[in-house]
Amino acid sequence: MVAAIPHGHWKTMTFIAGLRCDGLTAPWVIEGAMDSDAFERYIETQLAPTLQKGGVVVLDNLPAHKRDEARRAVERRGAWLLFLPPYSPDFNPIKLAFLKFKAHMKRLKPRTVDDLW
Repeated sequence: MVAAIPHGHWKTMTFIAGLRCDGLTAPWVIEGAMDSDAFERYIETQLAPTLQKGGVVVLDNLPAHKRDEARRAVERRGAWLLFLPPYSPDFNPIKLAFLKFKAHMKRLKPRTVDDLW
């Protein structure tokens, strides 16, 4: 998402969430870009606690998604990981949800982290 920034002062914010049949779950916002360590922290502290035995976490093939500790955090909850085929964003339902989310954020034009909530 791109928006005009007053006086050139801007920060990168990253939003991540899970998608269930009934909506988004475990939303999380961090300052900066998502990296492997941040993704692992998200899985351990935000997503894994919401998982139930037999649950499935569908992920694309981003290298950050393949960390062993993130996988173990999911498996400790009795859930499992399913990786999409490479180069198949059309199979990834959260991409559509994020498109809608970005359009909504563009209309709101939040300027602070608190404005995001």
